[in-house]
Amino acid sequence: MTSYDTSHTCRPEPLQGGALWRRTLRVPMRDGIRLAADLYSTSPEPETTALPVLLERTPYGRRAQRGSDQDRGDAPVPQPEDIARHFTDARYHVVRQDCRGRGDSEGTFVKYLGEGPDGADTIAWLRNQPWCDGRVVMTGVSYSAHVQAAAAAEGATGLAAMVQDSGGFSSAYDAGMRMGGAFELKQVTWALRQALNSPEAAADPVLSEALSRVDVAGWFGAMPWRPGCTPLRHLSAYEDYLLEQWRQDTFGDYYRNPAIYGRGFYERFPDAPSLHLGSWYDPYVRSTIENFTALRELKSAPSYLVMGPWTHGRRCDTYAGDVDFGPQATLDGNLAPSYLELRRRWFDRALGREDEGNPQSGDLPAVQYFLMGGGDGRRDAAGRMRHGGAWRTDAHWPPASTAPVALYLTAAGTLTLSPPAVAAASVTYDFDPRHPVPTMGGQVTSGEPVMTGGAYDQNAPDVRVYGAREPYLPLDSRPDVISLTTPPLERDVVLAGPVSARLHISTTAPDTDFTIKLIDVHPPNADYPHGFAMNLTDGIVRCRFHRSYEKPELLTPGEVYEIEVIAPDTANRFAAGHRIRLDVSSSNFPRFDVNTNTGEPEAAARRTVIAVNTMHMNAEHPSHLRVWLEGGADALA
Repeated sequence: MTSYDTSHTCRPEPLQGGALWRRTLRVPMRDGIRLAADLYSTSPEPETTALPVLLERTPYGRRAQRGSDQDRGDAPVPQPEDIARHFTDARYHVVRQDCRGRGDSEGTFVKYLGEGPDGADTIAWLRNQPWCDGRVVMTGVSYSAHVQAAAAAEGATGLAAMVQDSGGFSSAYDAGMRMGGAFELKQVTWALRQALNSPEAAADPVLSEALSRVDVAGWFGAMPWRPGCTPLRHLSAYEDYLLEQWRQDTFGDYYRNPAIYGRGFYERFPDAPSLHLGSWYDPYVRSTIENFTALRELKSAPSYLVMGPWTHGRRCDTYAGDVDFGPQATLDGNLAPSYLELRRRWFDRALGREDEGNPQSGDLPAVQYFLMGGGDGRRDAAGRMRHGGAWRTDAHWPPASTAPVALYLTAAGTLTLSPPAVAAASVTYDFDPRHPVPTMGGQVTSGEPVMTGGAYDQNAPDVRVYGAREPYLPLDSRPDVISLTTPPLERDVVLAGPVSARLHISTTAPDTDFTIKLIDVHPPNADYPHGFAMNLTDGIVRCRFHRSYEKPELLTPGEVYEIEVIAPDTANRFAAGHRIRLDVSSSNFPRFDVNTNTGEPEAAARRTVIAVNTMHMNAEHPSHLRVWLEGGADALA
């Protein structure tokens, strides 16, 4: 595996009139499995010129067009060869590889867990080819970002720079696979979709037909699933890995795998420049920010952060869900002429290639983030609410101008700067797992057809919302939702940074969940007579993990516990006249699996019970929301 062997390559083929050449590679792994890859170059004999190699590893098909590769909002999504040509013209060789068990690569696909060794082996092999100058840089969105962090956690020598876009696990237990102990059900919808596109389905028309006929919504109503009784029962490799993910509910060795636990292996990461791109309505907000922060502190090479107002990989859109953020919201035309140009310029800078005809001017801001808000709140021609926003820069995250502020919850439904002084105050509700609060937007990806990410009016669920029922009343009209708000704001308030809540709770059950959702409440106008309650971020915690995610402890009914519910960071301008709102409940389905309240692990339980849940808000138990505000508490004084 450390020698250049032409038996692992095929004859080159000309593309784009001979301006681009593609050669198929068979890259050997340490266990003998060979992974298929394409080498793009400007010559049929790339070995005559040693250049940096741009590597992208993907489970989605190395020659497949992907929407997340959108380069500019006014142009079609580029084909893989168009992307490659952009970099080969800038004097890179480009390699696109199918992950193990996907596309034309050998082996069995197991999501995430083997990507570290495979990535490290691929980099080692590439560096030993005569057409590589010893430097490999990696790029890619979502899974193609996860595999970068996985390879970096193996200490891959020669990994010279990374652009991790919408992925790269700092801890999959905290974001991406679980949050607060609850299982993220996008893993289910992703598995169903990718099973249909698997090599196994391509080779078996009967299996393909069975998978194409799966009633996803119906199966979501039949959870939890059991081995042999799932829509994946005829494709055991996918059923096995998915159910294993679901069963692994405590933080143990499974989640300490370097491929999904960068936090535990940052010291192994190469000291190489890294660019971390994310978006406020993406499941990987926490990972993106933590990777940037940790590597910036630990390494001498620079790290950079870009956070936009998009959903997963949709950097060329001005909108997320039913909300539009204006023409400034896109990456293209604002941060760079295009996504391709942003990456090309950044890699040139990272490799010190400015003297090769690619001049750069000045250093980049460490942090570029989109502050949502400031629009007029009216409906645009496409039917979306104009929320507006603008790009900002900073040297740190959270921004230096912000400070943490506690907003205390009251039984009267308010958020206030004053800690409670009353001796007794609480709100109690019944949480029935058979009727969970429906997911309405948020930091969701790969959730179709049962959930979609983005910003939506929480006052107006409709037929698009899985689990919503006529007459489609506002979510806070439910008796199992506690809604708390500030008075209308007297001036603009800027929130940018982490979001969490310290809640004092009790329950009649041995286990239950608590959820939070932060909302910007627009006042009524002619287009939205009921106002517009725009979701910003949300989180969940499974209470049996109140002391430790490694050693769960069941609750004693009636005892009061203090729990912390963490939601991903966000950045929003609450305009004068708006209100800051926090919704507290016990479910958010189908984004997360539903706690049965029985104390049994959700992946195996067959029973449910109603939990009588109480949130305490008094002097002894001061439940509060913690946010980072520009100007600190003075912003609300």
